[in-house]
Formats: sequence, structure tokens, C-alpha cells
Amino acid sequence: MSTSSSAGANPSEPEEIALFPLRAVVYPGGPLELRIFEPRYLDMIRAALKSQKEFGVLLILAGTEVGPVETVEVGTSVRVVDFSQLPDGLLGISCVGTRRFRVHSRRQQHDGLNVGIVEWLPEPADVALPSRFEGLAQLVESLLPEFGERYQHVERRLTDAAWVGYRLTEILPLTPEDKQSSLELDDPLERLERLALATAQLGERRRGRDA
Repeated sequence: MSTSSSAGANPSEPEEIALFPLRAVVYPGGPLELRIFEPRYLDMIRAALKSQKEFGVLLILAGTEVGPVETVEVGTSVRVVDFSQLPDGLLGISCVGTRRFRVHSRRQQHDGLNVGIVEWLPEPADVALPSRFEGLAQLVESLLPEFGERYQHVERRLTDAAWVGYRLTEILPLTPEDKQSSLELDDPLERLERLALATAQLGERRRGRDA
């Protein structure tokens, strides 16, 4: 099964969705690979496949995926685009991020699944990539092949400022806090400004190690 992703252009009324805490930050248009084994999440994926409904991914601040957990409030919904049985017998799923959201309230179902009432965050209209950031787009284009099939379901939009910023934030070795901060930014050009500085600093540290 395969579908393309499409980020929501406008916010909508609050909605209840399933929440999936992870030690990772997911961005609109970006990939997520999961191995599912807990019954509550197997049921969540079955429901998502049946109804074509998305679920939300939130970065873990404290705790674990399988126990009590504390998460951030801003995350990204994802849509399942492919699935298969892995060699170890577990369910493997491929997802693509769609829309950012903020959690207003949450509760835990009897089966242990976390669900929350979320507000969809507005995404800016498409912003053309300014020429001063073309080097960042070239960096993304050069690095994506290193990730093999991970990006097979991700649409290429190298002239879109938000797309380039999201992909570069995924790829760079940033801290979870910096990755989350980048997700929460509304202005794609501000995100690119920060990433340009981060790539320069990473380059300086690399040159220092090689000297």
C-alpha cells in the first residue's frame, strides 16, 4: 500500500487522535519507520489502516515508549504509507508526516493507548527558497541518497523553504531539544537561518578535528 503525503494548509477544529510517544521528532513530509509489537499500538495501526486516519507522534521528555511517559505538547501527525511483516515476525510500518499539532488535553484508554484532543497548527503558504539558502538545498540533495529507501515515500521539493528546512533538520546531528525547537517554529525562513548557522558550526568542528 502506498500513498503520498499532503500537509494541511490551514488549521481546523480540535480533534481527538491517538498519540505515539517516541524518542524522535517527526516533521511534515518526513519519513518514520516503526517496528510494532505492543497490542495497543497494533490495534492503533489496524484502526489507522482501516479508516485512513492519522496518529500523532510526540517527543519523549521522560519515561519510555512502553511505560509511563512525559512528552512535549507539539508534535506531528503521520499517515501509514506501507507495511510488512519483518523477519523477526514484528509488524514494520512506513509513515510520512503530515501536519503539526498542539495537544490541549489527553487521556489513556483502557487498553493503555494514549489519545489527545489536538489543535492543528497552521502551516505557512509555500515559500520559495531564497537564493542565499540554495547551498542548504544542495546539501539535502547530496545527503538523501545516503539514507537508502528511508525517503522512498517522500516527495522531493527542493525549491520549497519549509521542505528544505524540515529535511535538513531531520538529517543533521542536532540535539532532540534543537530538533523540537525547529519543529515548533512557524517561519520557514527563520528555521533556515538557524540551520545555516548550525551547519557552519558543524563544519568548523569537523575541520578542527581534522586539523
